[in-house]
Amino acid sequence: MAVTPLLSALTRLAAVEAHSRSSSRCPCGADTLAERADATVVRHAGVVAKAHAPGISAADLAPRLAAAASLPHLLLPPLTPAPASLHDRLVTFWSYGAPVDPDTPDAAPWEEAGTLLAQLHRTPAPHALPPMRGPVKAARAVLRLREVDGEHPAVAPVLGAWAGLPGWARGVAPMPDTTTLCHGDLHLGQLVRHPAPDGPWRLIDVDDLGTGVPAWDLARPAAWYACGLLPPEEWTRFLAAYRTARGPAVPADGDPWPALDVPARALTVQTAARAVTKAIARDSPLDEVEECLVDACARMVSVPHRSVDLPGGSGSVPEQLPSSSAK
Repeated sequence: MAVTPLLSALTRLAAVEAHSRSSSRCPCGADTLAERADATVVRHAGVVAKAHAPGISAADLAPRLAAAASLPHLLLPPLTPAPASLHDRLVTFWSYGAPVDPDTPDAAPWEEAGTLLAQLHRTPAPHALPPMRGPVKAARAVLRLREVDGEHPAVAPVLGAWAGLPGWARGVAPMPDTTTLCHGDLHLGQLVRHPAPDGPWRLIDVDDLGTGVPAWDLARPAAWYACGLLPPEEWTRFLAAYRTARGPAVPADGDPWPALDVPARALTVQTAARAVTKAIARDSPLDEVEECLVDACARMVSVPHRSVDLPGGSGSVPEQLPSSSAK
C-alpha cells in the first residue's frame, strides 16, 4: 500500500493522540486499518484515528459524534467531542475495539447485532440529528455507475431496478419515517468488542447515523439472504434476536418482507452498482457473487412483486430476489 501524504500525517496524529492518553510505555507501532476514497483509518496502540470522506462538514458530523457519546451502551463513543482537521479532511479519534473475525463465520455475532440494532431503533433520537444517509449513499453508488461504460451488459438491469424504487429509497424524497434513530450502514464490519479483546459488542461508524426508516438497517443482511449470500440459519438468528429485543422495523411475528422489500431492493442495487463499477474499472468479468447481484436486479425489473413461503419459520422472501437458498 502506497503511503500517501494523508496516511502519513494521520499516522503521526494517531501516535500523538495515543501517547497523550497513556502514562505507560507505548509499544509504538501503527496499523493501517482502511484506506479508501471515503475513509482512511489507522491504529496506534489503543487509539484509532479516522479521516472521514471529503466533503463531510463539521455541522454534519458533530451531532452524530454527540449521539455516539450519549449512547455508550450501544455505540462506541469518540475519544474527543469535536473532529480535528487534516489535509482538508475531518479526523476523529476512537478507542480500539476488536472486530468480527472473518475467519470464524460460525462465531459471527448475529444475535448481538440484532439486539443492538433493536435497542438503537427503540432509543429516542437526539435533538437535531440529521437524516440517516443510507439512501443518499445508494444514490451515489448508482451515479458512479452511470458515469462508466453504459454499454456493459450489467449496467441496464441495475439501473432498471433502481428506477423502480420509490423516491425516498433513491434519496430524492423525504423518508416516510423521520423520527426513528438508525445506524444507516449496518453490516458485521460495524461491530467491535470494547474493551478489546472480549468486551461487549458495540456499533461503530457514525457517518450515516440519523433518523429514518429502521428497516434500512436490516436490509443488507436481508438482501444477502435473499440472494443466497447469507445462509438461512444466520439470517434467522439475526431476525429472531431483533424481534426478541422488540425492534420496530418489522412486525413482531409473521412475514417481515413487506417492511423489508424496498430497503432490501435498494441495498441490492447499491451493492450491485459498486460491484459492476469496480469490474468495469479493472476491465475484468464479473465474478459469481457479482453475477448473482446483477441477476437479482434483473429479476426486480422483470418479475412483479410476489412473496413465496419459506420453511423453517424464517418468513418469506420476495420472489424478485431468488437464489438456490431462497426458493
